[in-house]
Amino acid sequence: MRNKYIEAFENAQIASKNVPDFRAGDTLRVAIRIKEGDKTRVQNFEGVCIARRGSGTGETFIIRKIGANSVGVERIFPIYSESIEEISVLRRGRVRRAKLFYLRNLRGKAAKIRELRK
Repeated sequence: MRNKYIEAFENAQIASKNVPDFRAGDTLRVAIRIKEGDKTRVQNFEGVCIARRGSGTGETFIIRKIGANSVGVERIFPIYSESIEEISVLRRGRVRRAKLFYLRNLRGKAAKIRELRK
């Protein structure tokens, strides 16, 4: 059982953050606030969400993109992090599982995810 004060604090944190509805297979653009010395800037990280785990304020998601020289880059983000400025969904993917770790072994067109049509 969780402490009611901690639970109330977490609910307040969750309510203040605007998080879109997304799941594994969706293509996301995450705007991250980066601090370098005394200056801050916003950098976008765009890729496919391959997993989402946890609950409450401890919830995280993994984004995978193909970087320079066809090297896969994965990054884990806490959903309710203060450094995340915005999460936007670019494409909805049509997948049949919640964790897409099999994409790590695929290259090129084989790693493509079909778009969900509604």
